[in-house]
Amino acid sequence: MTAPLDCDKVLLIQAELDGELDAAAAAALVAHKASCPVCRTAAADIARARAVVDRSLYRAAPDALRARILAEIATAQEPEAPTSHLHATAVSHRRHWWSLPSFGFGLGSFGLGAACAAALALLVLWSPDPSVTEQIVAGHIRAMQPGHLEDVVSTDQHTVKPWFAGRLDFTPPVKDFAVEGFPLRGGRLDYLAGRPVAALVYQHDKHIIDLFVWPAKSNSSGPPDTAQHQGYNVVHWTRDGMVFWAVSDVEIEQLRNFAEKWQGTL
Repeated sequence: MTAPLDCDKVLLIQAELDGELDAAAAAALVAHKASCPVCRTAAADIARARAVVDRSLYRAAPDALRARILAEIATAQEPEAPTSHLHATAVSHRRHWWSLPSFGFGLGSFGLGAACAAALALLVLWSPDPSVTEQIVAGHIRAMQPGHLEDVVSTDQHTVKPWFAGRLDFTPPVKDFAVEGFPLRGGRLDYLAGRPVAALVYQHDKHIIDLFVWPAKSNSSGPPDTAQHQGYNVVHWTRDGMVFWAVSDVEIEQLRNFAEKWQGTL
C-alpha cells in the first residue's frame, strides 16, 4: 500500500474490504472516504492488489500430475519386501514399535499421510467468496440476535425513510403493507455485498422479514428469483434502479406474495 499513514482511519480500509466492520462503522467509513484522499488511495491500492491475486488463476491439477500423485500414494502403501530373515525381523520390530497405540499410526501410514498432504497441497482449490444469498441469510440471522434488529423503530414509513438520510449514499424506498398483513417495524443499517445497505424490517404473523435494499448497477427489472439457504427462504428482484433481497423463515409463497406487493403486481 503506497498511501502514507497520516490518517487514523486508514487501517480500517482493510477491515472494510474483509467485511469485518459492523454496519454503522462501515457506513461512517464510506462517508469519511468521500473527503479523505489518503483512505481513498489506500482502498484503491488494496483493490489493485486483490485483482492481481485473482482467484480465477487457480485451476485443478492436470490429469498427468493427478495420476503421478495417486501413484506416489499407492507406492507409499506397499510394504518393502525383506531380503533375509534378519532383515524381516528388523522390519517387524520397527513396524511393531511404530504401531504402538501411543503413536496411533505405522511407518506406512506416515508415508501415506505425507503423500496425501502433498496431494492436498497441489489439488485443493480456494473456496469462493460467500454468495450474496449466503450473505443475506447470515445478515438476517445476525440481526435476529437481541438488540440488533432495528436502529429505528417505527411503523410509519415517513419516519423510517428520512432516518436513512445522511447515513447512506442513497435513499431507499420505504413502504408499509400493514393492511395486507406485512406491517413495517422499522429499519437499520447493514453491510452486504461489499457496501453499506438499508435493511427494512417487516413482520408477518410471528415471522420477521428483512428486506435489504441498495442501488442496482442497471435499471433492468424482472420477476422475483427465489432461493433457499439454511432453512430460510430468499426472494430477489430489481426494480426502479434498486436491488431488493427479502429473507425470512415464512413459507416461500408468502415471501413471494410480499415481493409481488413491493413490485406492485398485486
